[in-house]
Amino acid sequence: MNQRETFRSRMGFLLLSAGCAIGIGNVWRFPYVVGQNGGGVFVLFYLLFLAIMGVPVLSMEFAVGRASRKSPVKAYQALEKPGSKWHLHGYVAMAGNYMLMMFYTTVAGWMVYYFYSFFIGRFSKMPSEEVAGVFGEMLASPGINVFWMMAVVVVGILICSMGLQKGVERITKVMMIGLLSLMIVMAVRGLTLEGGMDGLAFYLKPDFGKMAEVGVGNVIVAAMNQSFFTLSLGIGAMAIFGSYLEKENTLLGEAVNVAVLDTFVAITAGLIIFPACFAFGVNPDSGPSLIFITLPNVFVSMAGGRVWGSLFFLFMSFAAFSTVIAVFENIIACSMELFNIERKRAATINLVALILLSLPCALGYNVLSSFEPMGAGSSVLDLEDFIVSNLLLPLGSLVYLLFSTWEFGWGMENYRREANEGHGLQVPAWICGYLKYILPLMILALFIQGIL
Repeated sequence: MNQRETFRSRMGFLLLSAGCAIGIGNVWRFPYVVGQNGGGVFVLFYLLFLAIMGVPVLSMEFAVGRASRKSPVKAYQALEKPGSKWHLHGYVAMAGNYMLMMFYTTVAGWMVYYFYSFFIGRFSKMPSEEVAGVFGEMLASPGINVFWMMAVVVVGILICSMGLQKGVERITKVMMIGLLSLMIVMAVRGLTLEGGMDGLAFYLKPDFGKMAEVGVGNVIVAAMNQSFFTLSLGIGAMAIFGSYLEKENTLLGEAVNVAVLDTFVAITAGLIIFPACFAFGVNPDSGPSLIFITLPNVFVSMAGGRVWGSLFFLFMSFAAFSTVIAVFENIIACSMELFNIERKRAATINLVALILLSLPCALGYNVLSSFEPMGAGSSVLDLEDFIVSNLLLPLGSLVYLLFSTWEFGWGMENYRREANEGHGLQVPAWICGYLKYILPLMILALFIQGIL
């Protein structure tokens, strides 16, 4: 096999890692959860848990990647003690990447379809009840779902087949800079709408009454949940970028930078959504209905709505694609190492595999709509999302954490030595007890709560 590729620049690494973490959930989940859980109070708890839960585990995934110089499926084999079985999680992590893409490609396809629809003026002057109908029509059409899902897979695989520097890093860099710029422009627009400031107050002003109403415990659990899941930890999606990283900077520092970028996007999404919803008197709900019904209605009633709608869905498409490309890169890297094949061949095999694996979700709302795996009204997407979010991410994170901190794994000394190499924020000795004994219990608690 060839010499392992590395990133051309630190900026490329940070934008790519942040792009992987910045998913659609940042936009449709975070603002709503903030508004629901007492605004600014929730954000403070979220930042606290991001610092004490998300960032340490992220630095461990980076460390396992950088020390092994291997893809997640082979990384454990390079670092584990002879005779141990840690490497079995490498296969689970790889399966997790496939499972995530089995539904993510369809949802990314919805974003691109809506961008296209706004761009060609389909929503212009449309009455609001018809806007809601467009989403239902889209879900009911196997053709639309499968076509746009396939478009996402083909573009993502093409970019990855060009290589790490020439394809993945170069294109993600442009996309992420575009995404951040679009968000700033749209947030400024949202805040200047008449009535927009009320939305801002609802979003970020600490509301202790609301917090008491929801229950302090519930707010804390919601903040832990959001801070943990926002970074996509536990399936090696971040370890792969560690494996391409030079040793110039410490990994805790890099983990903080990625978390800061991810949080910036999540918080800015709320600056776009809440002022717009309040300005037009629309209830800012969560999930798909926010993105595909509520916001299109807001754009339709705004001056220049076609432009703002197009820009919003372009930014959503970038957010979705940044994750798709990052996870595809992981899948291709794992395939190359596992089967000892060249990048182009791995890309071709996975092009076919990912299209086939994504079909059940793309057909889940139409051809397969009678299949309701999690009770009435649920779909294939709900099942796949549950497996990834509630099982594979928390359990995988626990495996990375125990592997990096306990002697029967790779061990705390090795993790600290790797993480502290380079300039920047060090993992101090006094934090070891917390990482080894308290953090695993917190993650376990989250996992149990997710299952219940």
